[in-house]
Amino acid sequence: MAEAAAAGDGGLGRVRLGRSSVEITRFVLGCAPLAGLYQPVSEDQAAATLEEAWQLGVRAFDTAPHYGAGTSERRVGRFLADKPAGSYVLSTKVGRLLVHDAEGGAQAPEFAGEEPVVRVRDYSAAGVRRSLEESLERLGLDRVDVALVHDPEEYLDDALAGAFPALIRLRDEGVVGAVGAGMNIPEPLERIVREADVDCILIAGRYSLLDQSAAHTLLPTCAQRGVSVLVAGVFNGDVLANPRPGAHFEYRPASEEVIARARAIGQICARHGVDLAAAALNFPLRHAAVDAIVVGARSAAEVEADVTHFARSVPDDLYDELAAEGLV
Repeated sequence: MAEAAAAGDGGLGRVRLGRSSVEITRFVLGCAPLAGLYQPVSEDQAAATLEEAWQLGVRAFDTAPHYGAGTSERRVGRFLADKPAGSYVLSTKVGRLLVHDAEGGAQAPEFAGEEPVVRVRDYSAAGVRRSLEESLERLGLDRVDVALVHDPEEYLDDALAGAFPALIRLRDEGVVGAVGAGMNIPEPLERIVREADVDCILIAGRYSLLDQSAAHTLLPTCAQRGVSVLVAGVFNGDVLANPRPGAHFEYRPASEEVIARARAIGQICARHGVDLAAAALNFPLRHAAVDAIVVGARSAAEVEADVTHFARSVPDDLYDELAAEGLV
């Protein structure tokens, strides 16, 4: 996947997704936090975060119906409404339909302030078409650049029989530009790469300074088959951004052991004059199979800090020392 020079990317670079024609900035803004992940985010705060990312050269945005029960898609769609077609890349997902239950049977809210809905898993061809139609309505668009099958690990046979063939047909029809899958478990992603004609995969939390399990077989398989890899969860929650009591590891409070390990990594970073967050953001791109990282932010200050850290030059000696100490 060769990089391509592009104006307006703020020096973030661009890369093509697999064999598709879709090119993304190597820093992708993850838009789950904008929908109230962990804590509420106002409309104004979400808009300011997106605007800051745009001003810094970010031109790729990843959302999903799951994020805030459609809140993220609506907020991203409103922000992109006045942006020229072709000036950005938008990724959304399929696999969870949002059903408004008139009898009040909605599940407990998963994001702060979200609408009361029932999330219904549906990885059928019909479910994919319905999911995309509803996403496009929320986004206010007539197409998306990237469509990912979201968390199908417990429904993998259904997804391989229904969702992926349907997305591939939609790609062939030009409704989407590239297709793939996103989850945080390497093994089902590897099966998808082997059995489905995907352009990219998104793996969350499994190729970071704290967890390199995706490197065992998933990343080599993607490299062999020309499938682009996007790595999300580079901070494993926020513990690699700020390893303190109360930090999150994945979606739960980090254990003392995890915090201690993150602090040990941070101490080596400090000896090299590098912020822990900068080392975490740049680590995934050291692997030849990884083309971009997906980084969530809930404020303009967060996205500005993340892009600044991403642009930081991190010496190979730092990562070599981490490896010698058995920390990566």
